[in-house]
Amino acid sequence: MKDIGDLLGRIFLSFIFLYEAYDSIFYMKATKATMTEYGINWQQDFLLFSAIAVLVLGGLMILSGYRASLGAFMLLLYWVPVTFIVHSFWNDPPDEERLQAIMFMKNIAITGGLLMVWVNGSGRFSIKRLFATAKVPNA
Repeated sequence: MKDIGDLLGRIFLSFIFLYEAYDSIFYMKATKATMTEYGINWQQDFLLFSAIAVLVLGGLMILSGYRASLGAFMLLLYWVPVTFIVHSFWNDPPDEERLQAIMFMKNIAITGGLLMVWVNGSGRFSIKRLFATAKVPNA
């Protein structure tokens, strides 16, 4: 049961980041406008394309289980600063404070999931384990 839980957890966790990459690609103008709104003006194209690359690569690494710990670490380097920048509920007006606090706590929970993958690895059902246990036929 633990192995199935690890697999399902990795699938659900990776979809958050893969969807965010999709959203950033297909709504690039809106994403850049949001970055400007939060004061991220330095090298927006570089930062946006780097973020998309980290989201796709890290999400696929967690999904497949191949170097899932490295993928989780990469996503943590992106996710933690973004959480504190975008969902800084302590700076928001009272009418937005509650929603931003909920979004902040959601991101903290996702951070916990990433930390669990980083520390525990991918589990039994992963591409890495499949490659390690595959037998190559003799010629």
